[in-house]
Amino acid sequence: MAYVPLSGLRIIKGAEYLTLYQFNTRVAKHYFCSNCGIYTHHQTRSNPNVYGFNIGCLAGVNPHDIGNLPISDGINHESDL
Repeated sequence: MAYVPLSGLRIIKGAEYLTLYQFNTRVAKHYFCSNCGIYTHHQTRSNPNVYGFNIGCLAGVNPHDIGNLPISDGINHESDL
């Protein structure tokens, strides 16, 4: 997961397949691919001025090849750590 300002993320292909999911306070906005279900990005609850995005969704990028990069397991939330 990486973070960028709201103006720093631009969807260049496949935006029509994104589905928005919100729960509880509806502050955070979670986006998923409606075709395959992968989490792509979200507007964070802890800082709604940024998007957190799944770098594994970037073409040609393998997050395991980036040294010293924390990898989220999809279960544990950053505020739980």
